[in-house]
Amino acid sequence: MPTALIIGASRGIGHEFVRQLRAAGWKVIATARSDDALQTLKDEGAEALKLDVLKPESLAGLGWQLDDEKLDLAVYVSGFYGSGGQATSPPTAEDFDQVMRTNVLGAMQAIPLVAPLVEARQGRFVFISSGMGSIGEAESSHGWVYRASKAALNMAVKSASFDYPKATLVAMNPGWVKTDMGGPDAPTSVEDSVAGMLKVIESLGPEHSGSFRSYDGRSFAW
Repeated sequence: MPTALIIGASRGIGHEFVRQLRAAGWKVIATARSDDALQTLKDEGAEALKLDVLKPESLAGLGWQLDDEKLDLAVYVSGFYGSGGQATSPPTAEDFDQVMRTNVLGAMQAIPLVAPLVEARQGRFVFISSGMGSIGEAESSHGWVYRASKAALNMAVKSASFDYPKATLVAMNPGWVKTDMGGPDAPTSVEDSVAGMLKVIESLGPEHSGSFRSYDGRSFAW
């Protein structure tokens, strides 16, 4: 039975990864912050672990909780959009810190803990990025702190891929998804987004490590 770790599985994309992987017969280890979310994950058949990516001590605890695990797949989903904003006004320090700490620092702290477990199975480590993090396809400054955070995440993934050659590390654009973050007007359902990403993930090999892919199979511009 293959094993997956989903970091940030309380709702939306992360929770749908749990649901679809469990339906496909995977053993799933999933993290969340609240007790209610942890119980929901257990009800889905996942092994639920409490984790707050904003707290380094919580991430350190994840390391020993995963001791001796070997992972075919790990997905870092945890993300925070913040207040949006544009380049016409400065972001607040509080907004900047929370977006960057969740989207970038959390992932960078997770990589040294999780990537060796993925290498043990020559598996895939996927990081949920965003088309808004593409510099080549940027068309506005809307949500500019979020954009900057996802561009930084992409660089972190690309850089880390050189240090873990036995794992395939990929940044993934899930599309504009109908979640709490994406809003009700988003054109892509969470079910279709995750199904598309799992199809892409299944096709990934070592030659794709350090790339930026989209849920619909496209290679995305950095």
